[in-house]
Amino acid sequence: MTLHPDRLLPPDPATRKLARELYHAVADLPIVSPHGHTDPRWWGENPRFSDPAQLFVTPDHYVTRMLTSQGVPFEAMGIGVGAETDPRAIWRLFARNFHLFRGTPSRLWIEHALESLFGVTERLSEATADRAYDAIAERLARPEFRPRELYDRFNIEVIATTDGALDDLAQHAALRGSDWSGRVVPTYRPDAVVDPEAPGFAAALDRLGEVTGCDTGSWDGYLTAHRARRAFFISMGATASDHGHPTPRTADLPEAEARALFDRVRRGEASVADAELFRAQMLTEMARMSLEDGLVMQLHAGSSRGHSDAVRAAYGPDRGFDIPLPSSFTEALRPLLNAVGLDPRLSLILFTLDETTYARELAPLAGVWPCLRLGPPWWFHDSYEGMRRYREAVTETAGFHNTAGFNDDTRALCSIPARHDVARRVDSGFLAELVVTHRLDEEEAFEIAPLLAGDLARQAYRLG
Repeated sequence: MTLHPDRLLPPDPATRKLARELYHAVADLPIVSPHGHTDPRWWGENPRFSDPAQLFVTPDHYVTRMLTSQGVPFEAMGIGVGAETDPRAIWRLFARNFHLFRGTPSRLWIEHALESLFGVTERLSEATADRAYDAIAERLARPEFRPRELYDRFNIEVIATTDGALDDLAQHAALRGSDWSGRVVPTYRPDAVVDPEAPGFAAALDRLGEVTGCDTGSWDGYLTAHRARRAFFISMGATASDHGHPTPRTADLPEAEARALFDRVRRGEASVADAELFRAQMLTEMARMSLEDGLVMQLHAGSSRGHSDAVRAAYGPDRGFDIPLPSSFTEALRPLLNAVGLDPRLSLILFTLDETTYARELAPLAGVWPCLRLGPPWWFHDSYEGMRRYREAVTETAGFHNTAGFNDDTRALCSIPARHDVARRVDSGFLAELVVTHRLDEEEAFEIAPLLAGDLARQAYRLG
């Protein structure tokens, strides 16, 4: 199973030689991880990971969705009422089905972690399951395999968590009170108090009022409450907000209409159309707040969340049943951009699950609006092929400097170095091809490679 040193590099010998040199120039640079979903408790408490199944299987929706697609019940993966509680049994199930991941980025990430972290060089299978489990479990018991120590080992410079607007950020406070020097910053994710269709929305607004001391029964008080929470997040190190909306629609309603819309939403009388319009209005309101407080905006749009009602009800969210939707950005973003898009204080990073928009809409938009940056391939497209398609689709119109570098967007801590390694290899190959086809000088390629590996992310997310 040993990882090939030239994996993912171009097959042409001359191009591969240059790509290899470019890759080696950036391979060991610090990891900048400005958007992700690692558990804040890992950083605040630095707990030991309990077992291989809890590290690689149960929390990873890339893994669980593949197993589910082949009829494996959630309970067998340790999820739900009456779930399997023996981690070795869960691991054996995973190993027995590991062949399902052939050709997927998940296999590359997992095998990178197994080999580089745990010294496992036998490919997972039913026959090798127990040997791999024992090797991983033995290392997980060591102090150097706790989260903070892995952060240092991975050469992470900064990592961001994604936190709800009502989160008390207690783990971030605990981290600040520790003697560890790692930099972990929160990200303001207000979806639960912005989306009228979110479960428990009314109660969430009540809670927002309680924690801020603001009157969230009024439009003015509601906006003030958001400003207060954003200020709290900034005081804890946040540099960005994140907005996970079904569509990228924005709106810029007259004041009276915005107030009336909020009143319908607050009374629980919002229609489906009202809910979409309210989310759209709030994106523009958040952009205006970014002018005031400097938070970088991220917009993750285009996912049908919880496609199976039965799975969501029985097992909760983030179980792999999120499916991409067609998304159109040009007209959807026009109200926000016309309102504040030329203000130099605004930075808005766009992510999509609809690749058809890269060349048609997103690259042209980012290629002219100074506030826009393109996020890297996200979810379903965070693969060798997805990254290649992204570079080919956006570079000719948006260039490199209108993109936001790379972020891993993961809950799986051990996959972080693997994901960044894939991105650095793909970008090195892309740059090498530009050089050998005489579209870029070799010197320029060596200047661009570190930008893509970390500098653009630092700039886009104002991480200093």
